[in-house]
Amino acid sequence: MIDFVKIAWYGKHFGEEPPLVGSSKQGAGGIFFTGCNLRCVFCQNYQISQENLGKEYSIKELAEIMLELQKQGAINIDLVTPTIWYKQIKKAILIAKEKGLNIPIVWNSNGYEDLKILKEMEGLIDIYLPDFKYSDNFLGERYSKIKRYKEITITAIIEMIRQVGELKIENNIAKKGIIIRHLILPNNIENSLGVLDEIKKINKNIHVSLMTQYNPIYNAEKYSEINRKIYESEFEKVYEYKIKLELKNGWHQELNNAEIFIPDFKKENPFK
Repeated sequence: MIDFVKIAWYGKHFGEEPPLVGSSKQGAGGIFFTGCNLRCVFCQNYQISQENLGKEYSIKELAEIMLELQKQGAINIDLVTPTIWYKQIKKAILIAKEKGLNIPIVWNSNGYEDLKILKEMEGLIDIYLPDFKYSDNFLGERYSKIKRYKEITITAIIEMIRQVGELKIENNIAKKGIIIRHLILPNNIENSLGVLDEIKKINKNIHVSLMTQYNPIYNAEKYSEINRKIYESEFEKVYEYKIKLELKNGWHQELNNAEIFIPDFKKENPFK
């Protein structure tokens, strides 16, 4: 095992769901790791997931980053695309906990997880924040270059729920549980409806975050069907279906704010 991780940026982050951010003075303790186990053609974080922008930190330094974010008032440690670094992250969490880390740990991933990795992290992760991108495996192959996305992600989500259960919120702050994100893609509404169907089968009480921030960046222009933002009619169809399925818990993004979610990791603060 290599004894370092690669991080593109860390700091207090305010772009997550409300109970993961808290007040304007709190924020999530975001740590954005370099690299990813998917190759999404529309990735908004392509600078770090595909182009390897980032800096190497030792495991001890990663632990110190977690403690520093807690000291700054972050309400959690938000591990963004952590999967390929899980061994180093596990060691860093254990070191940080010995030194007083006591805020929730968030595993913020694409959902395409190996059960072995999730079981390795059991007891250390308080909140799972997986994507559920595709109910259609063809789209997983076309847009993310992986096979069996649907089955692997469903299996992973069931394991996550076994570990942490439904979302628990105290004083408007998430303490433990799962939130599932779904990004609506243009011209792929049946895919979104299928994702909601699968979530309902798993547990209709799950908090679902419907995301409208899709932007045709990175390599999306090579795929004509997704080379635009989503239409209001597309969002409405997905949202209305969510209500029809009685998936009552969760949030949705406002439409037409897609640009504000595109970070630039070449800047000191990618989100400003």
